[in-house]
Amino acid sequence: MTVTGCGELEAGLTPDSGKAAKGDAADVGEARKKLDDLAVKGRAPKTGFDRDEFGPAWADVDHNGCDTRNDILKRDLREETFKKGTHDCVVLTGILDDPYSGKRIEFRRGQDTSSEVQIDHLIPLSDAWQKGAQKWSETKRKEFANDPLNLLAVDGPLNGQKSDSDAATWLPPRKSYRCAYIARQIEVKAKYELWVTAAEKDAMKGVLSSC
Repeated sequence: MTVTGCGELEAGLTPDSGKAAKGDAADVGEARKKLDDLAVKGRAPKTGFDRDEFGPAWADVDHNGCDTRNDILKRDLREETFKKGTHDCVVLTGILDDPYSGKRIEFRRGQDTSSEVQIDHLIPLSDAWQKGAQKWSETKRKEFANDPLNLLAVDGPLNGQKSDSDAATWLPPRKSYRCAYIARQIEVKAKYELWVTAAEKDAMKGVLSSC
C-alpha cells in the first residue's frame, strides 16, 4: 500500500474487485487529533492477562455463520477459493498482498501452511490489557478481540516478530504502510478509549509527521 498524500491515506481497495480491504481510508489530520485526545499513562501490570479473558479465539460475533478468522481472510485475500458446503465461509486458498512487507503470499489452508498468513491484532490483546482493557466487561473484551477494525491478515513470521509490541518498539518494515498502520492503531485506541504510553505517543507522532 502507498500513501496518496499528506492529508489522506489510500483507500485500501483490492485491484481486482474494489472491495474494502486492509487499510480503509484514513485521514492523517484526523489521526493526529485523535492521538492528541488519547490519555497518556504508564503500562499497568500484565498481571491476570490471559487470551481467554478476551473470549474464545475467532468467535462468530456477528452471527454470519463464519468465524472471525475466515471473515478477515475473505476480506483481505484475493482470488479466494472456499471449502464446499460452508456457504463461502472456510477459505481454502487465496493470495495476500502483505501490507507489512509488500510480499505476495499464496495462502493454502492446512496444518503445515495456514500459519504463513496470520490474523494480527493491530493493538495486541496483552497491550490492550495493560492500557485499559483489564477493567472492561467480558463482552467488551470479546468484541475488541473480534473487531475487524483491529484485525489484519499479514505475513505470519512478521506477526510473530511483532508479538505484543506497541508502536514504540515495532513498526511494519514496509515504510510506505506505516502511516496507514499508525492511523488505524489510533482509530482503534480512540474507539475503545485505550491509553498510550509517552514513548508510544512519540513514536506515533513521528510516523504521522512524515505522512
